[in-house]
Amino acid sequence: MTEFDMRLSAVVPAAPKVVHEALTDPAAMRVWLAEHAKVDLPGRYEFWGRFTPDGAEPHQRVLHVDERTLRFAWTVEGVETTAQFELAEDEDGTLVTLSQSDLPTFAEVLADEAGARGALQTFWTLAIANLADYLAGREQTPKCDFTSSELRASVLIDATPEEVFDSMTQPDQFHRWFGANVDIEPYVGGRFAMGGFDLDPGGAKFVEFEPGRKATLRFADGMTDSWELEGADGKTRLTVVQSGFDPANPPYPGWTGWLGGLAALRRYHELPQWRSIWRRIEMAGVPEGMFSFEK
Repeated sequence: MTEFDMRLSAVVPAAPKVVHEALTDPAAMRVWLAEHAKVDLPGRYEFWGRFTPDGAEPHQRVLHVDERTLRFAWTVEGVETTAQFELAEDEDGTLVTLSQSDLPTFAEVLADEAGARGALQTFWTLAIANLADYLAGREQTPKCDFTSSELRASVLIDATPEEVFDSMTQPDQFHRWFGANVDIEPYVGGRFAMGGFDLDPGGAKFVEFEPGRKATLRFADGMTDSWELEGADGKTRLTVVQSGFDPANPPYPGWTGWLGGLAALRRYHELPQWRSIWRRIEMAGVPEGMFSFEK
């Protein structure tokens, strides 16, 4: 029995049969998952390209497939992992559980010792968020380009700049849509700590803070996250830029996590009777209580 290091569970708005088709139809996969995909089950399930970690070539091998399960080996930077999708009926559609083995620990990811495998957890959270939006007929959130050192993304959100800004800088709101415990001091010089100040007492610090317009966080290593908001007709164009890192070693795990956050932020503001799609996020070494989701 494979021992998985990560499990992600989310509810997506479609019946299991429809979700299975989206998971295995190469045309659909090229929308929500990867730049390239080729599928001929039960023998072939491949995806690769610039939106896939270590994606210059396909490195997947089918292990098992049926109406509710898809399991495949995926070699990333020479390490063979096992990934598995499981589908179960849910009152809101389908509960999708993605599990993967042979991953680095959370501490190794934070220490930048994990290589491409370090981005797999956030790669899958963004992919599953885009799968949910694909099934709902919604616009996709930009994917991470693992071949580029320019970390910049822009999304249009159906809410005012003031509403979007508050949801990104008020800790109670941030926790609701992002699903992670966070402490935020919303002013220039104030701290921002994912997981809370007990976990990260120093945190990043706001070096710019203009309500409804712009905020910039600077981390201890000099890296910055900048959020720029521009309003028009009651909507907001939000542009997120990460900079100040070694361009030879872009921080893809964290950046892909932010992109997954943008998908959640869009849903939070745009869906009536909003509820997080996430039911579980488990990864080896993640501090207990870091993630929590509203029922």
